[in-house]
Amino acid sequence: MMETTLLQKGFRILLGSAMTYAGIGHLSFQRNEFLAQVPRWLPSDPIFMDFVVLSSGIIEIILGLSLIFAGKHKVKAGIALAIFYVLIFPGNISQYTNGLDGFGLDTDSKRFIRLLFQPILILCALWCTGALKYFLNVKNKKRN
Repeated sequence: MMETTLLQKGFRILLGSAMTYAGIGHLSFQRNEFLAQVPRWLPSDPIFMDFVVLSSGIIEIILGLSLIFAGKHKVKAGIALAIFYVLIFPGNISQYTNGLDGFGLDTDSKRFIRLLFQPILILCALWCTGALKYFLNVKNKKRN
């Protein structure tokens, strides 16, 4: 099991809680806001778009709870969350390129700044779970 610091554990729980909260929002009180992030190159059928929002919400809840309760599997949970962040990035790009309002992102500047936070989220998911350290250890073992 990859050891993490108390600070990393705190961030892991915070990120897991935020993901769980966001997932619940997908399923309920923020459902319409999340529709703005469904990429416009996907089918625009309202039922399909709602399915995308609901299914991504379920995935966010699973990933959020995994971050909190994964224990010895926290590295895998962090990698899975980082991959999820990469997969949903086209939705954020679509929101920016199509000028769609959602979550107070009502100007191009705000939507662009939101894009810059995605790499930070990816790094945070990898760092707080020990996945970055895991990858560095694997890389160092391959050198030796």
